[in-house]
Amino acid sequence: MDDTLLDAVRRHTTAHSDQNGIARTPIAGLSAIRATTPSELQYAINRPLVALVLQGAKQVAMGNRTFDFGAGESLLIAADVPTVSQITRANAGAPYFSIVLELDPAVIEELAADMEAAPVPDGGPVRVEPTESEVADTALRLMRLLQRPSSLSVLEAQLVREMHYWLLVGRHGAAIRSLGVADSHARRVARAVAIIRSDFARPLRVEQLADAAGMSPSSFHEHFRAITSLTPIQFQKQLRLIEARRVMLAEGASISDAAYTVGYESVPQFTREYGRTFGRPPARDIKAANAKMKATAISSSGLLHEPDGEAGPMRETSIFERRDSSAEAQASQVQTGCERINNTDKGA
Repeated sequence: MDDTLLDAVRRHTTAHSDQNGIARTPIAGLSAIRATTPSELQYAINRPLVALVLQGAKQVAMGNRTFDFGAGESLLIAADVPTVSQITRANAGAPYFSIVLELDPAVIEELAADMEAAPVPDGGPVRVEPTESEVADTALRLMRLLQRPSSLSVLEAQLVREMHYWLLVGRHGAAIRSLGVADSHARRVARAVAIIRSDFARPLRVEQLADAAGMSPSSFHEHFRAITSLTPIQFQKQLRLIEARRVMLAEGASISDAAYTVGYESVPQFTREYGRTFGRPPARDIKAANAKMKATAISSSGLLHEPDGEAGPMRETSIFERRDSSAEAQASQVQTGCERINNTDKGA
């Protein structure tokens, strides 16, 4: 892969990253990520996306499968499924860099209509493949376009469309193609998922979701779980808990305020379910996460590492590199986190 894409992402993230290392862009669905230490476990239900890793390494678990990938490889998440991830290789001298694009089903549908039929994809909704040169080249042109804001309105749509095209004709193509079938089960379930995402704090009415998907309640329940790996109620619960964790970390919300904000009526119930999902109760989890963010900020300031890109003399290893030095230990942490999601209220 041409290192100039890495250079472009490095420049953009250095100038625009937030406290979590995420640099969003004016191009819808496109962001870049930078990390200078291995991360804590990240729980998410992402929209369908592709992530190109340019430097460092990451691990993602979905269900009972774990994927390890690094520079020159791409992660595809082809459905709204719960994942647990962790950046496993990163330091200030060689940060983790990636570029992420959320996939647009409308663009995929339009492109797929003009293409030959694709084979039925095998495997699950999460997969890792080498990044094709055409995909990397288009990503580079997207990053360069950010330096020409006046050209965005003219060139953005066609470059995003081209990116989708190269993904469709590449190794990930068969899995991506299903997102563009207008009346597929995946697209029907996606309509219900959009409703849950937009209003997850309110009580869930499965009948309303089934109507939106154009299915009977029993058929909807079956297809929803087959595609997302969760029941609708479990899906809503994961969104609530992930958002509650975010508002406590990013906005300093109290445990009770976070619980009520995301729709819980009982703080003790929220605390129990939070602990089952994240492995420890809210107070302990937020304290540990804040401590790590503080240490990461110190690391990024150069107190524990040499500056990005400079090979300096022997340095002190960060406490997080020591803790996460074992690949086996990292794999165990990520898989355990994923098992917590899968085991939460299985009967729901």
